[in-house]
Amino acid sequence: MPEAYRDDKERRRRDNLTEFVRTESAAKGFDLCRITRPDAIPEAKQRLGQFIDAGLHGTMEWMAETRERRGDPLTLWSEVRSVVVFGLNYAPEEDPRGILDKPDKAAISVYARNRDYHDIIKGRLKEIATRFAARAGADVKVFVDTAPVMEKPLAAAAGLGWQGKHTNLVSRTHGSWLFLGSMFTTADLVTDEAEADHCGSCRACLDVCPTAAFPAPYQIDARRCISYLTIEHKGPIDPDLRPLIGNRIYGCDDCLAACPWNKFAVSASEMKLKAREDLKQPSLAFLLTLDDAAFRALFSGSPVKRIGRDRFIRNVLIAAGNSGETALIAQCRELAGDAAPAVRGMAVWALSRLMEAGEFSAFAAQRTDESDDDVLHEWRLAGVG
Repeated sequence: MPEAYRDDKERRRRDNLTEFVRTESAAKGFDLCRITRPDAIPEAKQRLGQFIDAGLHGTMEWMAETRERRGDPLTLWSEVRSVVVFGLNYAPEEDPRGILDKPDKAAISVYARNRDYHDIIKGRLKEIATRFAARAGADVKVFVDTAPVMEKPLAAAAGLGWQGKHTNLVSRTHGSWLFLGSMFTTADLVTDEAEADHCGSCRACLDVCPTAAFPAPYQIDARRCISYLTIEHKGPIDPDLRPLIGNRIYGCDDCLAACPWNKFAVSASEMKLKAREDLKQPSLAFLLTLDDAAFRALFSGSPVKRIGRDRFIRNVLIAAGNSGETALIAQCRELAGDAAPAVRGMAVWALSRLMEAGEFSAFAAQRTDESDDDVLHEWRLAGVG
């Protein structure tokens, strides 16, 4: 068989497989599908190392533990030849920052107001991967966020968008509202061109951050990021940062929502990812009533469920302390006797802000014995020895 014929046959096979995966992607509801090589992000490993070595990852030890695999797709899987990156639009129907002017309500990040996107995307990717593997006779692996894969740099290399100054992916057609997933395969596919950076001189995402979590453009200090503090961080939150959190009880959309490229993003209503009505603007008063069973029932199938009731109520109590709503005092007083130290500690902080000084002193005098060091520290911060 002539070499030219074999080469042409291989090109046609590669083109057909590439078209097949794009067609499958569209059929499963993905808005974008682009392809890159596993060696397309050579700078990612060094940047990740600098981020971790500077301690900017906070208590996310899993990032340090998986840094080698995370920094290089070929270290994660040496046989991969092509990386297919998928984007799913989740643009909200309104600016999510509107709720920040309603201190008695709780702000839940847009991505968490419905089913866990990991489940949604991974299910679709598995279907695509199964059909692709059967067609290509190649091995495949699918990843959605939780695996040690740097999906944002890969997405940028594949041409879905670019990593903006807020470090998140920005798309010219979907703004900052894209869920990402990837399929690694041993098949050889046609690759796409990387997307150029279109941030220009804009600083909207940096300047809007309530906790100044961006030490410089394209750099983030997770230790100051509200998404990290309310989702990943398990211990007490820095008292200096608590007032800046406002009523954000799970994540923060400010830097995403400020991006001017969002004007090109269309609503995700077609994608069956519309926010649940009961999670758009839940009241703090209602959320403070949740015991473990009620919490699990309310957030069944939601990513919020993963942080657990105690950490969640910790966040709600911070919002209560920031609300100025004295009507919440009775609930906070009850939670000061909760079984979870994380809850008791934040109840003390909330009450110290909601009660008049005399009322708080009288409440402190009635408190039962406390042995947890973190809770005792909260009492000391509130001026009670």
